Order: sequence, then C-alpha cells, then structure tokens
Amino acid sequence: MIQVRKITVFEHERLFVGERGFTQTDLDALLSLYEKNECKYFEPISKGVKFSQYVGVIQMNGLLLEIHPKADRNDDNSRWRGVLIAMLKSCGRLKVKSTGEAHVKKQNLNLIELYFSLYLDEVSQLIRLGLINKYRKETKNVSALKGKLDFSGNIRNNLVRKDRFYTTHQVYDRDHQLHQILLKALSIVEQLSRGNKISDYACRVKLDFPEVKELHVSEGMFDSIKINRKTKPYQSALELARLIILNYSPDISAGKEKMLSLLFDMNVLWEEYVLKQLKKGQNEYGVKVSGQQSKRFWEYNSIRPDIVVESQEEVVVIDTKWKTPKNKSASIEDLRQMYTYGRFWSAKKVMLLYPGVNSQKDFKPYLNLENDQIEHECKLGFINVFDEQGKLDKELYRKVYSLIGL
Repeated sequence: MIQVRKITVFEHERLFVGERGFTQTDLDALLSLYEKNECKYFEPISKGVKFSQYVGVIQMNGLLLEIHPKADRNDDNSRWRGVLIAMLKSCGRLKVKSTGEAHVKKQNLNLIELYFSLYLDEVSQLIRLGLINKYRKETKNVSALKGKLDFSGNIRNNLVRKDRFYTTHQVYDRDHQLHQILLKALSIVEQLSRGNKISDYACRVKLDFPEVKELHVSEGMFDSIKINRKTKPYQSALELARLIILNYSPDISAGKEKMLSLLFDMNVLWEEYVLKQLKKGQNEYGVKVSGQQSKRFWEYNSIRPDIVVESQEEVVVIDTKWKTPKNKSASIEDLRQMYTYGRFWSAKKVMLLYPGVNSQKDFKPYLNLENDQIEHECKLGFINVFDEQGKLDKELYRKVYSLIGL
C-alpha cells in the first residue's frame, strides 16, 4: 500500500515548510493551485501558506491535506473535526446512502474518499440498472451503404476498394457523451485512490463499465447536458463527476504532481446551513423563510440579504457571518448594511448572526433617525453550533428563532 502523509490544519491557520512533514515540493504544488484558482483558497507567505475561509481536502501525490472549519480559535480542535462533513450532509451536498459497497467502511473515510465512494455507488447502481444507449453520428468505412456518403472521403479511402463505403451514419450504442464523462471521472478516482481503502472498489466498477472513447471534459460540457426522463437516473452521478473532474489538476507543478481539491467556502456553507435550519422550523413557528431576496438599490445595483423571516406581525432580516467579531462588536460597514436592509424590507428587527456562545442581548435601536416611520433595531446574535453531545446541532433553528424573539 502506498504510504500517504496526512496533515491537518484549520481555516485561517498558517503552515510552514518543515512543519508536520510539509515540504518545499508540497508548497510549490499549492502555489500552482493558488495561481490557477484566482488566489481564493489560501495566500502565500514566507516559506509557507496561510489558509482562508475555504475548508475541505487537498490530495496530492503522497500528501493528504485536511482543512477543518473552526469559528473560535480558542475552542477545542477535536470538536470541529466533524463539522464540515455534518454540514455538507445537512445541506444536501454529501448524500451518503445507508446502503452501498459492503467492502467500504465509510465512517473511516476522509472527505475525498467519501465523495469517491458515493460516486462509485452511483455508477455501480447505473450499471446494475442498465446503461442507456443513445444515437450518435459516426464517420468511417463500412461494408454496406448506409447513411450519407462522404464523396471526398470515399475517393480518398476507397479508390481501389469498390466494396467499401465511407459514410456518415447514426449509431445507437453506449459510446456517448454521458458515459464518456462518467468514465473520465472513474479514471480520476481509480488513479487517486491507489493505495487507499476504495482502490479495489474503483477498479471493479471500471472493469464493469463499457469501453467508450476518452474525452476532454470542460465545464461548458456539463452546462450543456439536458436531463430528461430517460437520463434522470444519471443526474446524481453527473453532479459528482462534475465535482471530481473540475477540481482535478493533473501535472499541476514541475514535479508532475496530480492534485484533487474539494474545498468549500465556510461563509457560503454557514449561510446555507442556517437557511436550511430555519426553513425546517418555519411551519412550527408559523413564519415564511426565504434566502437571497433581491431588491433594486440604485440604478442597476441591487441588495440581497442572506435570510428574510416573515411572520404575520413583523419582518426580520438576518445576515450570517462565519467569523468571530473582534471584541464581540460588529464593524461599522456591517451595521450600515443591516440598516439598509431594514429600510428596504420595512423590517424593524435586523440581526447579524455569528457562530459562538449563545447571547441573549436585546435588540438596540439605530439612533437619531427621527424621520423614519419604523424604528429599526439591530442585534448581534451569537449561536453555539454544537448540541449537548458536542456534535453539530441539527435543531439549530430553535436557537435562532429564540434570538429573534419567536
């Protein structure tokens, strides 16, 4: 089995060459990824990198780099290790099924292996159900005239062979774009899983897959795919294939390192998780919850708060922040933004929601606003993302509704 080094860090942490087995070769590969991805995952520092709010896993040859979320730097590291996977599951980004390959113990897998295993489960199920055939055009020599005769090609290839015809005709088989995309992702999984727990599973699934042409897959190709009734069973596998293929970086450095990065913006994930939670409890609390409502602000510019909660009595606007504010105080820019939301949504209450220790401070009014018809009030809400067992709270919505007074 191939020996894989593992390094665990947390968001906004620094990692230097020489620490925890981190080498100059690893740094060079990360810097190449930095240039490719518009400088958003981390930033280079002297002989190292400083990670940003992006968390997940980066796998290079011989190194598995896990970046965990951690909102409070003073908190215990062990509490935060399972938060990312739990959030991804709750938000529907990691749809791990209860059944699957018997030889893969998913509870012991890292994030990349979880996605690999889930992808192999989806492809294996498609094979069992029966892969679909589709029509495609093919141009080649055939022994019987069918389709459209290519005159120039026929003269070029069959000048002395009168029993052959060079034609463009339709073929109904499994060698089409959907299967070519799935095979591309299978090849990546097989290559990057060598030496770990799902290597054998990947090899067997690929052996059962039909022979199709190799294809260079781009993001535009995924965007052009139209899912219909016939291809509906392929949807989950294609979503996973997109994630795997578009995050794969072959030959990313001079050392020919092959890299796969599955990284998620914690600001986006926190907002998505809170929104899902609040929608989960909207019937219980008799409210309507919506996310990313947009209103025109000035000319062609618009404003868009994270979450709007509407009851029969009032409207509350919530903006989520995955950070711990300095001195438990919001920035003046955030306070101005929340006041604007309150004005445009006619909301008396607006709240900035941070991860942290629960806070029951009252809403405080904006001052010197005599001309306002509504007395807008703002609150800084701090909410513990863990339950009493130290796991991600799956009923977080109760805490949030309590903070806004419902």
